[in-house]
Amino acid sequence: MDLAKIRNFSIIAHIDHGKSTLSDRILELTGAVEARDMKAQYLDSMDLERERGITIKAQNVRVDWKGHTLHLIDTPGHVDFGYEVSRSLAACEGVVLVVDAAQGIEAQTLANCYLALENDLEIVAALNKIDLPAADPDRYAMEIETVLGIPAGEILRISAKTGEGVPELLDAVCARIPAPKGDPDAALQALIFDSQYDQYRGVVSSIRVMNGRLTSGSRVHFMQAGAQHAFGTPQQVLVSINQALA
Repeated sequence: MDLAKIRNFSIIAHIDHGKSTLSDRILELTGAVEARDMKAQYLDSMDLERERGITIKAQNVRVDWKGHTLHLIDTPGHVDFGYEVSRSLAACEGVVLVVDAAQGIEAQTLANCYLALENDLEIVAALNKIDLPAADPDRYAMEIETVLGIPAGEILRISAKTGEGVPELLDAVCARIPAPKGDPDAALQALIFDSQYDQYRGVVSSIRVMNGRLTSGSRVHFMQAGAQHAFGTPQQVLVSINQALA
């Protein structure tokens, strides 16, 4: 896989500004999910998430767009789940910052933006819900420029509900967010940013490889907070989480 054609990014926003809906449109637009199989909040796997209409646990998926491989992480928007966001950002080179075009900047918008800046990530800003009668994208583009320093002319206008502007957003992700860096011939260094249990496969971990290669049968050494743990041997290495859930 050509590293120059890979983009790792998270979608971050204040709660209810349209992150999960945007993820749905991206999955639909890129053909990752067939239209007949599509459902609202496709990446939200917990019953509570669907009941409340919020994202609690970050989910990741691989999609293809115009010759690029995009690894997307849909993160929670509520402040109580900030650790999920910070863990996801550590696996990315950039973020899509989504702001409601009818509400503007909210508390978690700032918190997430500062997290992205602390991680030295490229920020692609987008004003969502431009289809709403109350939307005022020009006003809130200037607000974002004033508060966050992102030029108003670089802020995209989208509707995750209708799909308007989403292709241009994906183009911006490919153009603005840098490709990952790393040496495939170096010793293995990787970050586990999520894990889940599958009753057939056992533990399925989402791993961002920083250097080296990870193949089935590799012996890996897990380290946490300076402690060394027993070696483990991966039984199967999947390219992306959608392969694991297929």
